[in-house]
Amino acid sequence: MADKKLGMGLSALLGEDISDSADGENAVKMVAIGYLKPGKFQPRSTFGEDELRGLADSIRTKGVLQPLLVRPLAERPGTYEIIAGERRWRAAQLAQIHEVPVIVKDFDDRETLEVALIENLQRQDLSPLEEADGYQRLMDEFSHTQEALATVLGKSRPHVANMLRLLNLPEAIKAMMDNGDLSAGHARSLIGCENAVKLAKQVIQKGLNVRQTEKLVKADAGGGQDSNTANMPAKAKPVKDADTRALEDNLSNALGLKVMIQDKNGQGQVVIHYETLEQLDGVLAKLS
Repeated sequence: MADKKLGMGLSALLGEDISDSADGENAVKMVAIGYLKPGKFQPRSTFGEDELRGLADSIRTKGVLQPLLVRPLAERPGTYEIIAGERRWRAAQLAQIHEVPVIVKDFDDRETLEVALIENLQRQDLSPLEEADGYQRLMDEFSHTQEALATVLGKSRPHVANMLRLLNLPEAIKAMMDNGDLSAGHARSLIGCENAVKLAKQVIQKGLNVRQTEKLVKADAGGGQDSNTANMPAKAKPVKDADTRALEDNLSNALGLKVMIQDKNGQGQVVIHYETLEQLDGVLAKLS
C-alpha cells in the first residue's frame, strides 16, 4: 500500500469516492448485521455508550451514510470481518437496523491492520492511550518513522512523539487515564518521574491542573526545595518597557496563548505557555 495514500481518508485508500460507488471493485452491497463480526485488528478497546447512542439516533433517522469496509471470512463463507466501521455496526444494532452497506475488499492481514489503524486514527475518537498504541503498532509492523507517521496521518511530529511517550508510563497511571481520572496532559507531566504513581494519586485527590502538576513534579524531583523556598522573600522583578509589553500582547493575541518575552541587554527568549498538545499543535501550525 503506497504511503502517498495514507493520511488521506478511507476514500483515498480505496481509490475513489466510496459514497457514489455502485459497481466494480468498490461496489457497495447490503449485508445483514449478523453476518458481520468485529475485526481482530480493531485499535479501539472501548466504545462509549453515550457516543454509540448518539450515533444510533442518527442512523435511525438517516441510515448508515458511509459503508463499512470488510473482508470475507474464509472459515465462514458468506460472512465478513469488519476492517473499518465497527462503531457504525454497533450503533446500527442499537438502532435495530438489520442491514448495513459494506464494501468488500480482499485485504491480507498486513493491509487490514494498516487500514484499520489509519482509519481509526484519522477519526480522532480514540483515547490517548489507544492513539499512542496505534502509532506504535504502525511503527512496529510497517517500519514507519515518527516523521513519516506524522506526515501520512496529518499530525505534527512533536504530537506523535509526545503521544508515544505515554506508553512509557506505569500501568497504574495508564489505568487512571483509562478510567478518566487523569488526562493525557497530567500523565505526560509524570513521565520519567521516580514517584509517578504516588504523585498521580495526589493530583487526583487535590484536583490539580496540568501546570500545578508540573510544579508538583518539579518539587518532588528537587526534594521539596520548591515548597521550602516558597516562603522566602521574592526578588523584585525587573519592570518591562512599554515596547516589550506591547510585543507580548501582540504575540499573545496572534497565537491565542500567553506569551512572555525575557530580554536582557538585547538577548533573551520568548516563552509560549500552553496546557495541551492541541494548543501546541495550533502554535506549530500558525508558525509554519
